[in-house]
Amino acid sequence: MEFTEWIRGRTDEQLRALVSARPELITPVPAHLEGLAVRAASPSAIGRVLDRLDRFTLAVVETLAVQEGPVTKAALRGLVGRALAAGRPEPALSAALDRLRDLALVFGPDNALDLGPGVRKVLEEPAGLGPRAVEVFRHHPPEQLDEMADDIAPGSSGPGKERLAAALASPAALVEAVSPEARGALDQLVWGPPTGRVPNARREVRVASARSPIEELLARGLLAATGEESVTLPREVGLHLRGGRVHRDLLAVPPALAGTARDHELADRTAAGQAFSFVRSVEELCERWSVDPPGVLRTGGLGVRDMKRTATELDLPEWAAALVVEVAHAAGLIAAGGGVDGEWLPTSGYDLWRVRATADRWVTLAATWLHMDRVPGLVGERDDRDRPLNALHTDLRRASAPGVRTAALGVLAAAPGLAPTRDSVLERLAWEQPRRRGPLREQLTDFALREAEQVGVTGLGALSGHGRALVEGGDAAGVLAPLLPEPVDHVLLQADLTAVAPGPLTSELNRWMTLTADVESKGGATVYRFGESSIRRALDAGHGGEELLAMLARHSATPVPQALSYLVTDVARRHGRIRVGTASAYVRCDDPALLDQITADRRSAALRLRRLAPTVIASRSSRAALVDSLRAMGYAPVAESLDGDVIISQLDSRRTEGVAPVRAVASVNGLDPEVASAAVRALRAGDAAHLSRREPVDAPGGAVPRGPATATISALQDAIKQGVRVWIGYLDSQGNATSRILEPARMEGGYLTAYDETRAAVHRFALHRITGVAGL
Repeated sequence: MEFTEWIRGRTDEQLRALVSARPELITPVPAHLEGLAVRAASPSAIGRVLDRLDRFTLAVVETLAVQEGPVTKAALRGLVGRALAAGRPEPALSAALDRLRDLALVFGPDNALDLGPGVRKVLEEPAGLGPRAVEVFRHHPPEQLDEMADDIAPGSSGPGKERLAAALASPAALVEAVSPEARGALDQLVWGPPTGRVPNARREVRVASARSPIEELLARGLLAATGEESVTLPREVGLHLRGGRVHRDLLAVPPALAGTARDHELADRTAAGQAFSFVRSVEELCERWSVDPPGVLRTGGLGVRDMKRTATELDLPEWAAALVVEVAHAAGLIAAGGGVDGEWLPTSGYDLWRVRATADRWVTLAATWLHMDRVPGLVGERDDRDRPLNALHTDLRRASAPGVRTAALGVLAAAPGLAPTRDSVLERLAWEQPRRRGPLREQLTDFALREAEQVGVTGLGALSGHGRALVEGGDAAGVLAPLLPEPVDHVLLQADLTAVAPGPLTSELNRWMTLTADVESKGGATVYRFGESSIRRALDAGHGGEELLAMLARHSATPVPQALSYLVTDVARRHGRIRVGTASAYVRCDDPALLDQITADRRSAALRLRRLAPTVIASRSSRAALVDSLRAMGYAPVAESLDGDVIISQLDSRRTEGVAPVRAVASVNGLDPEVASAAVRALRAGDAAHLSRREPVDAPGGAVPRGPATATISALQDAIKQGVRVWIGYLDSQGNATSRILEPARMEGGYLTAYDETRAAVHRFALHRITGVAGL
């Protein structure tokens, strides 16, 4: 059975499974099923799907690859069963064959199983076996092959290449004739890789003149020279040395995970607490960068000093702070903006995000982390040019990162309530995706496990309930919400000018406390400390003294301490008595004695102040520099505009335009089911047209269709409504009458847009050139 005919014989459900598992086959959608078969046999498409196979399924493919042609399922069961470390190949073999058929890697019935076209070519060294003797000796001179054949197969006739291949088909006698040293050299290549390096490999040598173990093997054809210093073990010799086994050992099921059992409820509560902390860290980052945004480096990214400062402010290790920054950026909550130099600022999307429920906010962040291609764990390392990798830099992108995170969490999902060890996770991933192994993949797996705990997807190393719902596409917010701590709307004011938050504060109260007080310590309860600078910060943002006291009284479970009340009243009384405007800058105050005190202060000498009037002092400094200098001297000035109005500092309103956040894929395979169904319908329709072009359908009477224009328009409108094909007559630019098979899509502006099945493409046809329409 041909591969294309087998594809054509698949049901619609089987074709949907194929394009869903291999979405690259319909990007774009082929014109017909023959085109789908050709694309499925391309090396790039085969390489992608082989990378997704587990170790046992890949072993089945490799076992078929070393066979000459189609084999029966019973024969395949015997070949695979020889390599199994324990157990019998069924039912794993049947499941593997079903999956391989769904992926179009294997086709045919159970009594004639074969690999799809192109698979053997992509698997250059299946199971660590070299090429066949016919291929490995292909480039050797005929004279040399004749001499080798005469040595190892005396009395045989025919071309040397064929005689040599026939002798190597049963190499037992040749292997037994070599010395123990030569046999030891063969044993090093048995289980792969099948290639080695030796000097002067191309030098011709006969069996009688061989002096070294390698020369013995080369003279008998047990090794083949493929270069000046490279040799290869022919596949027939390798299979003989393996005793007929294609693989040394094989597991039909994934290896068991080793680790520590965790209580489900404890793991879920721990993960929920970490999820809440991660959401608050992102919120705190955006609030701080609203007030004091870091600059964008000339080469892009966030500076090392800014990264260290951010980690200190968030009270997190640098790697965890980098994770917070990267996830916030990928979610579209922060972006570069702020003018020519550039600053990292929150976006307008942050304002929409922060008013949502905590569980919904976490789902946004966790889904972004799971699907983003950026790797925060690389921050602080160096690239190939020994340059540091900064946070938010474009060099942190790794295309394989989302797949590694999904695969690692999939391993955790397979063992509910277990916190597996790192080595067992890597061993399981090596079985699930053996072709994707490597140092980078191990590093990305380490990052994924560490970051999953920080984000709150796992708790105590075990996958949480809301983490499982996130991976499987369930209602993660609904699972997480009951586990989150209830936010409190009050604090406990202390006599030592501190306030204790007995739990997580509501979003608005948290923002107000962060503005009015400085965070002194975090933990089970957050401690805030009030000071002159923090109170002045709130006053600068437009809050009055009476408003601050009223807010404190409303949100405190204890009476407002007298010391705190005095502090707020005193700072508010002095705040704004001095006004600073633009002269270059001026100082205005209704109390001349206070201005006398300023001009007499030695610390004001650098400001070069000059008295213009009893209540006004001028300075050559800028308004901002003058305000900062007076505050450093212990005064509480405010800036005023040219109209004499107080300029209120909007400390939390700086925003920039955001970038599109990372979007989660619609399904596990990255292909929407409706798209798969539409693609299959298009393939079936195109294939029917493709087959009809092989056997053309004649128009009525054998002539090009002709008819009145009104009847033509009406027939085309009916065809569009019913979705049927029609046969039309069409005049080309030279006036020649041609016929086309079309599937009309729409009519507008004097043109018909239709799929031209004659040319397998979408075209526009001028309505005045259509001579008539006939049904098919």
